[in-house]
Amino acid sequence: MRTSIATVSLSGSLTEKLTAAARAGFDGVEIFENDLLASPLTPEEIRDRTADLGLTIDLYQPMRDVEALPEAEFARSLRRARHKFALIRRLGADTVLVCSSVSPLAVDDDALAAEQLHRLARLAEDFGVRVAYEALAWGRHVNTYDHAWTVVEAAGHPALGTCLDSFHILARGSDPKGIEDIPGDRIFFLQLADAPLMAMDVLQWSRHYRCFPGQGGFDLSGLLAHVLRAGYRGPLSLEVFNDVFRQAAAGPTAVDARRSLLVLQERTRPALPAGMALAAPPAPVVPTGVAFAELVTPDVVPVAGLLGALGFTRTARHRGKPVDLWQQGGARVLVNTGPAASRDGTALAAIGLESPDPAAAARRAEALLAPVLPRRRALDDAVAAPDGTEVFFCAPTGSPAPSGPPAASTGPELRRWTDDFEPVDTGAPAARPAGPGSVSRIDHLALTQPWHQFDEAALFHRGVLGLTGQESVDVADPYGLHRSRAVTNADGSVRIALGVGPAPTDDGARVQHIALATDDVAEAARRFRAAGGRLLPIPANYHDDLAARHDLDAEELAVLRDLGILYDRDAHGEFRHCYTETIGRVFFELVQRDSGYRGYGAQNAPVRLAAQHATGRPGR
Repeated sequence: MRTSIATVSLSGSLTEKLTAAARAGFDGVEIFENDLLASPLTPEEIRDRTADLGLTIDLYQPMRDVEALPEAEFARSLRRARHKFALIRRLGADTVLVCSSVSPLAVDDDALAAEQLHRLARLAEDFGVRVAYEALAWGRHVNTYDHAWTVVEAAGHPALGTCLDSFHILARGSDPKGIEDIPGDRIFFLQLADAPLMAMDVLQWSRHYRCFPGQGGFDLSGLLAHVLRAGYRGPLSLEVFNDVFRQAAAGPTAVDARRSLLVLQERTRPALPAGMALAAPPAPVVPTGVAFAELVTPDVVPVAGLLGALGFTRTARHRGKPVDLWQQGGARVLVNTGPAASRDGTALAAIGLESPDPAAAARRAEALLAPVLPRRRALDDAVAAPDGTEVFFCAPTGSPAPSGPPAASTGPELRRWTDDFEPVDTGAPAARPAGPGSVSRIDHLALTQPWHQFDEAALFHRGVLGLTGQESVDVADPYGLHRSRAVTNADGSVRIALGVGPAPTDDGARVQHIALATDDVAEAARRFRAAGGRLLPIPANYHDDLAARHDLDAEELAVLRDLGILYDRDAHGEFRHCYTETIGRVFFELVQRDSGYRGYGAQNAPVRLAAQHATGRPGR
């Protein structure tokens, strides 16, 4: 279906917004009145600029406080409307949004509202303009979509229809099933917005916290299915008021916006008859494991020391780049000392995800507007995440070649990414023998996002990578509040915790971490410390409180206290974990999950964050 976006959803000047919308692939825009009033371009120049970009102007908005007014006040509204209708034609548009009245002068009289809207539509018809009447969730008398349709139906003019706005419908808890009772040709426009579920004034909720589909808690695919079953065939348009989006660059926001509509259409398709013209990107290829995490560093010595203390061994070197492979069990860390290394210190630059079909995973990512990274070698199926982290799709060992378009394969099996590495003989002591306390794999990756990209990152990891999102969690920090949201595959072999700090910060302040799974975290911590590693010190008050909250025996409490190990439990099991100190912008976590524990120790995060601040290396 055609896609559109309201200019109010993007930051910048009107021309910047139009350019961003066009580059993201939108078909049209809604022109918000304030954007037009602030533009130095004439309506004709805006019309021409929009057409040059390949966009249509699908809606002009808004007109307010028009209906159910005393006659003298309504006459003034008609004079204003005559000017607006002429302006709309100069823009080359043909539809105007009229919001239900919030004026204290408006009376609770549906018959009067219908009669005045009929007169307004008759005037609009003279200019070749259609009026789309929308129920604001905070409208004085008309505040539900079904009430708005009742008034429109009573008005009985062909130039008058209704505009459906998902926020106004779902924020009030209205049942969208009734939309199917509205004739499709009388639904003149559809505006879509998601939002986190919040208990607050609906006007403030709408003006500050809307987000793109898939980033909030509304069932937008269900609502869209009702609208399409009613017969609506107009554009799917985004109208999102969001304080963060207003401060972010328009280009990436527009891409995120269009991606959200592609994913929404994909998720709505199963509820509709075959043949509906909805977007159909390649099917998700859910990753099956973490192949590697790649660190870039200007100084390999502290990184090598940390990895060695954790029990990793340098086993191979890339054939064409200054990249070393460090390995322990199924956990692999690449250390890159090439030009990408920053003076800011060690940073997590890339992750490799095992995929049953890397080429298909890359095709889906590209279809959903993820930037495809230039191929440096035949194996590189990689895209950039919103925060710039490189995501590589890697074939697991022994994967058969998939069907469909050819992948980067040589023979019956896909080549493995490890084929780009050759073994090294470092002359170092043999690797630590496997046993209690050994690292078995990467348990999860914790990726702190730029302040303005948290919602975009959540949609990317769910929509592009096919991971399942968990509920957002708020975590207290000594200097504010952090948000965190985990995404995972079905068996937990891929876990990524997305976080964002309490306020906008320089990207250099973003700290990531790699969590390593072990069967005995106390033994792993002892080995790390004995090898010269430094564990994050945890205040004694934490363990004093732990003794009061949980029935742990005195011997275990003493071990936890000595090693700085934190403890949590949920309905499924127990979790013990500790942290290394931070080097550059990275630290490691050792984790022990018992009996199916599903969380990430969020209850302990405030203590960890405070301890990291105390060391002078905050773990944001």
